[in-house]
Amino acid sequence: MRQFGLIGYPLSHSFSKRYFTEKFEKEGLGGCSYELYPLTAIEELKDLVAAQLFLAGLNVTIPYKKKVLPFLDQSALPAGLDACNCIRIQNGKLTGYNTDSIGFEKSLRPLLRPHHRQALVFGNGGAAEAVVYVLRKIGIAVRLVSRSLHAGSDMTYADITEMHMREYTLLVNTTPLGMYPAVDTCPDIPYSLITHQHLLYDLVYNPAKTLFLQKGEEQGALIKNGEEMLVLQAEESWRIWNS
Repeated sequence: MRQFGLIGYPLSHSFSKRYFTEKFEKEGLGGCSYELYPLTAIEELKDLVAAQLFLAGLNVTIPYKKKVLPFLDQSALPAGLDACNCIRIQNGKLTGYNTDSIGFEKSLRPLLRPHHRQALVFGNGGAAEAVVYVLRKIGIAVRLVSRSLHAGSDMTYADITEMHMREYTLLVNTTPLGMYPAVDTCPDIPYSLITHQHLLYDLVYNPAKTLFLQKGEEQGALIKNGEEMLVLQAEESWRIWNS
């Protein structure tokens, strides 16, 4: 039996468990299982790996994508990306990867137009790390927006002006705002200034059209949710676990 799973907290809902369980059934992978491992502290990871003898791989979600880094034995993260959402376990050794960046880049590139040269990224967690890494890699200037200024953020929501909304035509939400069941929440930005030139990308996939995306669509913007990104990152995780 090969075992895989997801660590994070809380884990009340999980795309990964549903996706991999269905994948194993469809592809006849009867010797594989995927479980949820809600860890109240990242320090519990060591005991989890010791107890689950057949554990071959883990995905990592909120709030541990950055906190897990000191617990890895090896890193396969690209330079400049300090967040891990995928761990391969071999001979008791943990190697960290980031498949979020691969999923995001593959799903974003077909949507980009020449005028998408600057982006506002909302949030400051591990998912934002992957998004910012990809945008800078492909030559898009980024400003990181959060509720309050802190190390790494460039501005707060209150700092967003008409000029920012005119020049930063790619808007990416990496926060949980709008995620079920809090479907009536969204980043606090001036939505009335969004135009058909804008592209709004939300890493949230449930609901399929968050309030952030709804408001953008009403203004004529192109919108995209995070489901394809999740599928792509899951498949990349599977490739890594089997490499």
